[in-house]
Amino acid sequence: MTRKITVGGVQIGGGAPVSIQSMLNRPNTDVEGCLEQITALKNAGCEIVRLSVLDMEAAESFGKIAEKSPLPLVADIHFDYKLAIAAAEGGASKIRINPGNIGGENRVKAVVDCCKMHHIPIRIGVNGGSLDKNLLKKYGHPTPEALVESAFSHIALLEKFGFYDICVSMKSSNVPLMMQAYRLMHEKSDYPLHVGVTETGTEYMGTIKSAMGIGGLLCMGIGDTIRVSLTADPVREVIAAKAILKAAGLRKNGVNLISCPTCGRTKIDLIGLANRVEEALQDCEKNITVAVMGCIVNGPGEAREADIGIAGGDGCGVIFVKGELREKLPYRELLPALLRYIEKI
Repeated sequence: MTRKITVGGVQIGGGAPVSIQSMLNRPNTDVEGCLEQITALKNAGCEIVRLSVLDMEAAESFGKIAEKSPLPLVADIHFDYKLAIAAAEGGASKIRINPGNIGGENRVKAVVDCCKMHHIPIRIGVNGGSLDKNLLKKYGHPTPEALVESAFSHIALLEKFGFYDICVSMKSSNVPLMMQAYRLMHEKSDYPLHVGVTETGTEYMGTIKSAMGIGGLLCMGIGDTIRVSLTADPVREVIAAKAILKAAGLRKNGVNLISCPTCGRTKIDLIGLANRVEEALQDCEKNITVAVMGCIVNGPGEAREADIGIAGGDGCGVIFVKGELREKLPYRELLPALLRYIEKI
């Protein structure tokens, strides 16, 4: 089991539930716009949000956002240690840095001292696209071993000054590479891991890559907090993260929708029906399994195993509740009837 850190009121590691993170994509000088986006992310299920701090003007705005933010706010810092200190003093719940690229050890110590004073953890963010040139020379190119060595070099800088409130990430756009790096780090360290695939692309391909990389590691028991990185609205990142956690069996709240892929036996518009069911139930928090099946071969059996389900016939369908056949209805009446039964569960 990994160590536990606390980001705002959110626990990470130590057996705590895997938390969902995202990152704002609005300039943090737009204080009201950032707060609106944080609220939207919170409503979608996000638990921690990160914001870039590019300069001192941005650090001032960060403080104003942190003061009113409904979620713990992480300051994303590159190179300038003074920005990390300003963000920590301005209400950050966590600082994300690479200790090795903010200057000499005295600057690292200044950040550590400030974070200690304010009880703020630090995430060490290693990225396959920005490895130290000496590591690239040693390994030839980004490798799992290079990412892990980079992480430990940064950890050593923090530990030198007695700081252990640490979370580590080792992101890469290469899914097998990042999975191997996280597995290796998991074997060698008990610091909590922030898991993600970086630069995944648009929502479609990015969700697939994230499901493979993040989901695969979660199924192996690796990962304490996650961020799905998409070239899309950050809310879509949170929706994808929730789906990954649910598929990995780590989140039970909300509907688990199962539906068959259709075949020549299907006599109803199953694709349209499944999409309408998914849309109608997207905000349902009941911990239930709903089956939408297309034919009489596998449909009834699958529907019976669900809490509630539909099995299609020839222009009609039957509804099962807890394994019991309740009604046979025309196609157009199936969705309204399904929703009525779910409301009663």
